[in-house]
Amino acid sequence: MKWYPWLNDPYRQILVRYQQGQGHHALLLHSQQGNGEASLIYALSRWLICRQPNGIKSCGVCNSCRLMKAGNHPDYYQLKPEKGRENLGVDSIRTLVGNLYSRAHQGGAKVVWLAHSEQLTEQAANALLKTLEEPPAQTYFLQGCHEPSYLLPTLMSRCLKWLLKPPEEVLGLRWLQQETTNKLQEATTALRLCDGAPLAAKALLQPPCWQERLALCTAMAQAIVNRDYLILLPLLNKDKNDAPLYWLLSLLTDALKLLQGAENFLVNMDQTKLIIALATHWPAVILHNHLQQWLNYRRQCQINGINQELLLTHYLLKLGVDYQHPCIHH
Repeated sequence: MKWYPWLNDPYRQILVRYQQGQGHHALLLHSQQGNGEASLIYALSRWLICRQPNGIKSCGVCNSCRLMKAGNHPDYYQLKPEKGRENLGVDSIRTLVGNLYSRAHQGGAKVVWLAHSEQLTEQAANALLKTLEEPPAQTYFLQGCHEPSYLLPTLMSRCLKWLLKPPEEVLGLRWLQQETTNKLQEATTALRLCDGAPLAAKALLQPPCWQERLALCTAMAQAIVNRDYLILLPLLNKDKNDAPLYWLLSLLTDALKLLQGAENFLVNMDQTKLIIALATHWPAVILHNHLQQWLNYRRQCQINGINQELLLTHYLLKLGVDYQHPCIHH
């Protein structure tokens, strides 16, 4: 699995605890998507299961290391939902627990990797609690999590929560420029749109996704000139994909920042002309009103059975109404 330079520090910090005999048997790694958390968890797993670790590195030559490289270590468990399902059910947990209380096949540690703890059903999480409370000897649970609020408090209380922060922007940009051919302004924009997560920024910069964002920006510029915001409808009406809406919100927020003298904190660094146009087109009070309306639209979209296209049309028409009647707030 690929390694990333910003993982060096958290890897050392976590492993020092294990070397000193203070490592927790259940580590809950909280990270936003795109920080390389899977690589960090895999590296920790390699060290924990290695029979002859060399400092903070796995030896790479023992039988356990060779089995890990081959992807078939019998004491390394990766929990994933069954094909066609989104959640991890109780049957998978019961099978896992039964295996953990058996003797390790290689005579060393047993490691469980649950990449997305949020996928546990409530019944599955409850089934795991007893084992987390009194785990078998030399058994480690490494869990990833993007949304801790989705986890049972009782599950979280049995784990050591570790926050994996995104790297400093300079480091993230350096890595992005090595991995892509995009200009600095584009790389900076992608990184900021992804809250500093480099892998997510790289995915955003891939041509299909990046061109989709640029198309939205171009349409927004045309909509301001022609006062026809319905041209945004096909670009925003994406089933189960709220990225275009997020891009729109970021543009409106940038325009508000510009009006309030916070231009150093702009996100869309490659769209300064559009941001200036938005800030010229609407005063701050109207921009703020639009932001609140679109956040309300996002909440309404979560209602089952709602006609998203009709609702989106309603909110796009309100952009023009608010321009003509700036004193009216809905």
